[in-house]
Amino acid sequence: MKKKRSTSIDQILQFIRSNADYPMKALELARAMGIKDSAYPTFRRKIKNLLDEGKLVKLKRNRIGLPEAMDLVSGALQITKSGFGFCTPDGSDEEIYIAAGDTLTAFGGDKVLIRLKPGFGFKGKRTGIVIKVVERKLQTIVGTFRKGRGYAHVIPDAKNINRDIYIILGKTMDATNGEKVVVRLVEWEHPSLNPEGEISERLGFPGDPGVDMQSIIREYEIPVEFSGDVIGEAEAAVSGWQSEILNRPDLTGLSAFTIDPSDAKDHDDAVSIEKEGDIYRLGVHIADVSHFVATNTKLDKEAYSRATSVYLPDRVIPMLPEILSNNVCSLRPNRKRLAFSIIIDFDKTGKALDYELFPSVIRSRARLSYSEVQDFYDTGKASPRIDRIADDLTTMRKLAKILLARRQKAGSLDFDLPEAKIILDKQGNVIEIGNRVRRESHRLVEEFMLAANRQVAYHFLHHALPTLYRVHDRPNMEKVEAFSFLISKLGYRFPVSPTMPTGDFGRLLKKIKGQPEEEFINELLLRSMAKAVYQPKNIGHFGLAFKQYLHFTSPIRRYPDLLVHRLLKMLKKNKYPVKTTQKLGTILNNAGTHCSAMERRAMEAERSAVKAKQVAYMAGQVGSEYDGIISGVMNFGFFVRLIGPECEGMIRLSTMDDDYYKFDEANYLLKGRRRGQVFRLGDKIRVGIMRVDKEAKEIDLFVVEKNSQSKKPHGRKRLRKRK
Repeated sequence: MKKKRSTSIDQILQFIRSNADYPMKALELARAMGIKDSAYPTFRRKIKNLLDEGKLVKLKRNRIGLPEAMDLVSGALQITKSGFGFCTPDGSDEEIYIAAGDTLTAFGGDKVLIRLKPGFGFKGKRTGIVIKVVERKLQTIVGTFRKGRGYAHVIPDAKNINRDIYIILGKTMDATNGEKVVVRLVEWEHPSLNPEGEISERLGFPGDPGVDMQSIIREYEIPVEFSGDVIGEAEAAVSGWQSEILNRPDLTGLSAFTIDPSDAKDHDDAVSIEKEGDIYRLGVHIADVSHFVATNTKLDKEAYSRATSVYLPDRVIPMLPEILSNNVCSLRPNRKRLAFSIIIDFDKTGKALDYELFPSVIRSRARLSYSEVQDFYDTGKASPRIDRIADDLTTMRKLAKILLARRQKAGSLDFDLPEAKIILDKQGNVIEIGNRVRRESHRLVEEFMLAANRQVAYHFLHHALPTLYRVHDRPNMEKVEAFSFLISKLGYRFPVSPTMPTGDFGRLLKKIKGQPEEEFINELLLRSMAKAVYQPKNIGHFGLAFKQYLHFTSPIRRYPDLLVHRLLKMLKKNKYPVKTTQKLGTILNNAGTHCSAMERRAMEAERSAVKAKQVAYMAGQVGSEYDGIISGVMNFGFFVRLIGPECEGMIRLSTMDDDYYKFDEANYLLKGRRRGQVFRLGDKIRVGIMRVDKEAKEIDLFVVEKNSQSKKPHGRKRLRKRK
């Protein structure tokens, strides 16, 4: 006799939506659903879980109802440093405004339940009030320890936490005044009181070597060390792996090689090229991490938990233990390595004609850097390492140009934003700051990886099999209209419509190419776009103008790529095993949500780390002058992006004593009442460094010259007398 399956959470929600005409008590709901007495305790636990998750809400007299039926919404809360916030409802990109006094005891990132207020408020948005913290995202907070008479508190580093944390007596770990510490939150019962916590770790004093990066690692709760069990599994996984070589097609005769940054330690992709007549045969060979990381092992669960490697200025926090990431999985030169290869045939127009996709064995002929490949392209002179593959690099250059031209013709966007380049000494102090130049050698590798990822996505679609796609939705029209209005103030006309193709954005990027405001507009446009995410439903990639796309080329540092490799291996006679197919929907959906969240966490941590190093460097540049572009105008001053160090500082109205300035919000400018001097979004300006607050990560500037065409070198010391 088959055992009757218990009622699922989805069935409970569906019943309430379809059959419950009014909020019921738990017992009343159970009877309406036909739940037996013996199953009632399990039913109650599921109701409690739904209440904890905010999918149901408890009303007066213990009645249970649907949040949406009572103008209640659950979602993630983001709080600004000014105290107000925005809640993004689950499954929506709408932003609901939450006033500073209506956030209850929520921190930024918490999942909350809000009650909608009637009408519309801030900038036409719906408004709400937090009535419950459903899930606390933050468990620990990093900040500066301060001790007073009979009490102690911590000032959080995160600007969106505008409450000090009171430290419970006897729970200070003997921290010293001014020290960076980690606080474990204990409770926050009422919004009129401050949160309470206890010190769980002392990091050291600001300025001590490594404290800045350790603070960021703890703030974003990024795991660093691997457990002994995980390392043990990694060591066992590499034992005897060479026997697998005999089971795979041998591609060691191909002229394959890696191209990476000069300081790269892991090499997860190699490329090869052959040309027959007008046909280019591109090979993209990716480290086969899936051979070493078995499903549901402790090693796999740790990789899934991390989901991505994190790149900070002074270190890499890897997704996998070093024995894998920097050793057997890394495609080191002149060593046989397990790979997953895709061979794509292109015609002379860049159209893909045919492809093969299979596990392989390769041997990289050389480990090249972007700079030495670029030197070869610029000078035509081949170094000893390049000499034997010079013809391959020349052929690759031609194919990459063809692929780029074809992609751009289809409307694919190519944002050329600068990437921070920070050089540190052994103690972690910044000795040089600037930008990494994106050159032809970088674009070559990018084009080949894009082509491989796109073709693998096509492979899954062609076989009508589920996988984890990398998708990019159409931009939100409200944000695009705001972007269009902003750049109209810079003299650019950009009409928008709900059906506008990607190519319209591409033509704008082409128009601003080489203009002083190019980087600024690029960044504004990127902010107006939707965020790319991982999900099993293919909606295409708007920014790339691809009908299908996924991530296949970096399994050493990204879990979605590792997952795609596993799915490829499961393809037998063009289908997955039946049991796998039945589970894949839930597995892929959960993996997509988790990996997208971990990617965002890593990006935020990386940006914060770069900013910390930039501010530390600029602290030694007080009095120096820089050219810049006004990147934001507010009623209290304006922001300037400095050209060279590529960091942002602020000129406060309180320091501008040559006139009274009026803020024109409609035109994003400040105008002097007496002299008529105008400071407008996008204007060029020369500024000096007035003050740097390393703890707050703020740079205060002063005006040297408006619309300066000066060719003085960046960073020249020039202390000026100011009235």
